Amino acid sequence: MDSNRINILRIVVVLVALVILGRLFYIQVVDDRYRQGAQNNVLRYEVLYPARGEIYDRTGEFLVQSKEVYDLMVVPRDVKPFDTVLMCSILEVDTALFKQEFRKAANYSRRRPSILFKQLPKETKLKFEERHFPGFYTQYRTIRSYPRKIAGNLLGEVGEVGPKQIEADPWYRSGDYTGVSGIELAYEEELRGKKGVRVGMVDVYGVQKGSYADGALDSLATPGLAITSTIDARLQQLAEHLLEGKVGSVVAIEPATGEILVMASSPTFDPDELVGRERGKNYSKLMNDPRRPLFNRAVMSRYPPGSTFKLVNSLIALQEGTLTPSTAYACSGGNNIGGRFMACHVHGSPVDLSGAIQTSCNPYFAFVYRNLLENKKFANPRDGFDVWYDYVRSFGFGRKLDSDFTNEQNGYIPDRAFYDRVYNGRWNALTTVSLAIGQGEIGVSMLQLANFIATIANRGYYYIPHVIREVEGRELDSLFSERHYAKVDKKHFDTVAEAMWRAVNVSGTATAANIPGWDVCGKTGTAENPPWRDNSSFACFAPLNDPKIAISVYIENGGFGATVALPIARLLLEQYLQGEVSSAHLIDYVRNQQIAYPAYDRR
Repeated sequence: MDSNRINILRIVVVLVALVILGRLFYIQVVDDRYRQGAQNNVLRYEVLYPARGEIYDRTGEFLVQSKEVYDLMVVPRDVKPFDTVLMCSILEVDTALFKQEFRKAANYSRRRPSILFKQLPKETKLKFEERHFPGFYTQYRTIRSYPRKIAGNLLGEVGEVGPKQIEADPWYRSGDYTGVSGIELAYEEELRGKKGVRVGMVDVYGVQKGSYADGALDSLATPGLAITSTIDARLQQLAEHLLEGKVGSVVAIEPATGEILVMASSPTFDPDELVGRERGKNYSKLMNDPRRPLFNRAVMSRYPPGSTFKLVNSLIALQEGTLTPSTAYACSGGNNIGGRFMACHVHGSPVDLSGAIQTSCNPYFAFVYRNLLENKKFANPRDGFDVWYDYVRSFGFGRKLDSDFTNEQNGYIPDRAFYDRVYNGRWNALTTVSLAIGQGEIGVSMLQLANFIATIANRGYYYIPHVIREVEGRELDSLFSERHYAKVDKKHFDTVAEAMWRAVNVSGTATAANIPGWDVCGKTGTAENPPWRDNSSFACFAPLNDPKIAISVYIENGGFGATVALPIARLLLEQYLQGEVSSAHLIDYVRNQQIAYPAYDRR
């Protein structure tokens, strides 16, 4: 009996031993997960960051490039005694700052790599690698570079990702960068590329011993896609030069395509200021500037358009039949509108529609607006106002145009509900007559105004304005090649365009925009800006019958439309249409305009 028990026990022991040996064989020979896990102690996974896609202007000139930099990485556990003073000398940092950053890295993890210092130039990286600092290594990155130093608000900036972005998109991890505004944000997925990885072996001293498994686990980084913008770099630079020292914006559009040629906001900033190790300090300075250089006035402002809006009311009234080209009204320094006197500058009287556009007659358009809302086919002026509102929206005002640019705002066109709230439902055409001349509650962006002028140039339709012409290897979204029609017949656009031509080439407030041989069509605007000086506005396109460019200019506190805004537009027209500026004296005139901005600078 005892012998049987001993034999059974022996068999059990042998079976257990065989199971253990079999498991060990499987772990060590068949399944290499545990072997790889052990090797992780000597493997270093280095993320290979792709070069961000470059951005060109419409002619192929660089607007944004990627520049080689390096992050200094540290694995605290692998660090051996080293010369701290020498390290700080190479990095050009204070010893106290170095120790502070090293403590942060060690507190985060002693085993995992941490970024010690970001965006070191290549020269520093080469100096660093001439020495032996166990536990430290450099990691390749790129940062943005701006050859022309223009279009800061348009191009946007790149910044470090935050916790929410990391949580929302697994592509990112702590220390990564992403587009945070402008084109950089709008086309982030195209520009960022695809990361790679390099798996290397290091010894216990942190010295690189070569690639692991002959690079079997490595993958290359894929650069971001190149983007060709619609911007004309030379025209953009000229616009920013002319806007320097002023507060306002310029937008220029190619009517035949909807491509944005210029999007300039002033004051602006050198986009290189928001790159590199000084970014935080420079960003804080820009944020605290009372003139708000980070605010893109071209697409975010709500400007009262002033007299340029008279073109809108002309088109609506022509379509509704309450106005004809021959309709004339008298004006002698102003006129009485329903018991209210509306002032005007001195000009010939009476004037028909073309004359009213040429001379920018205020009472004329007050009559036009009142007759429109009080049309007998409407039960009351408020019903007429609803019709007016729908027309205005069809021109692209009071709503986003759905461009491919970030931060585009709606502007503001008051609706019937607004006035019902303000006046308890008791209001009429005279209550809102300031809308006739682009004043009151109206607010438009220069993108919207330039798009409207492009609509006139096209005689009734526009293409959604956009800033990207081509993404490498990809066709442009068909959305940007579709025509969008306003609710007005072509013949009425012909009438208004002809009047704009006469305002520049025959007589009127815009004759200073006349460029011989180019049939410029324009409309001045002077918008009240109490208690400060009036805002200066000008909108134009050229040529009359083969439109190549439409421009809107707005200068806060600039005075009459012909004072500052018009000369800026003229210079841009010359540059784009002729390839050079022929009125060089105007550059000095515009640059020497001294405009006060107490609303900003008294803060």
